[in-house]
Amino acid sequence: MRLGIPSLGALQAFEATARLGSFSRAAEELSLSHSAVYRQVTNLEESLGVALFVRVRRRLALTDAGREYAARIRRHLEQLEKDTLSLISRAAMGRSLHIAVLPTLATHWLLPRLNRFLHEHPDITVNLSTRTLPFKFSDHPFDAAIYHAAQLWPGTRGSALFAEEKLVPVCTATAWQQANQQLDQLVHFHMASRPDAWRDWYRSQGYGDLPAMSVGPRYELFSMILAAVRAGMGVGLIPWFLAREHLDSGELIRPVPHVLRVPERYFFSYPTESEPEPALLELERWLVGAA
Repeated sequence: MRLGIPSLGALQAFEATARLGSFSRAAEELSLSHSAVYRQVTNLEESLGVALFVRVRRRLALTDAGREYAARIRRHLEQLEKDTLSLISRAAMGRSLHIAVLPTLATHWLLPRLNRFLHEHPDITVNLSTRTLPFKFSDHPFDAAIYHAAQLWPGTRGSALFAEEKLVPVCTATAWQQANQQLDQLVHFHMASRPDAWRDWYRSQGYGDLPAMSVGPRYELFSMILAAVRAGMGVGLIPWFLAREHLDSGELIRPVPHVLRVPERYFFSYPTESEPEPALLELERWLVGAA
């Protein structure tokens, strides 16, 4: 045992014996001799100081401790098998990247363009996971991240993709008419990660404090706000690059022309503590070009 952990062979022998109820059947499955399996299980019990089986003549029965331990070991062995198969499949199909990205950006900007990259680089697999808050790469299994910030995260390097530039108020024409073309009569949707956006928008126009600045539902994603606005539920401040398609089609309108300028940009970055893989640098070059 190393640091109190039994050998993998002993755990496999125990799990197979517990599942099949026989040393002989476990030996057949593991391509070992009966005596080898029996010895590994017996040594495991001795090293743990716990009886895992009750032996009645030629029959085996799990003790309560053995039954619980077998279930736990089975889950760990199954996970090891999955991880191993995943590694083999990744090696077989080429290079694989795991990227953290903002949910709305992934849905509305990245994924509609990503097929071009995959067509140019069929040997690279890009896996996406969503994250809405900053994180440390050392605590997460990501190769890189695409996020919204004033500058690159500490301890990272990468590229600025594009500026968000501005947030624009949008709603449906019907909602605007029902509110008698009065903005403060519309329900205001607020972004949870930017709780002061409406307050900043109003103040940039010289307004004093108004209830609409802070009253209204708070949503975690811009895509949620956009969906609520499209449903005619109220008005939202949406990044221009997300709103433009819906404005051009006439589905949404800008009830007032004033915008809120945004200095932050969208970045693609990866940790400096390790040398980036060539596949990661290829994705970075492509993203900069796409942006």
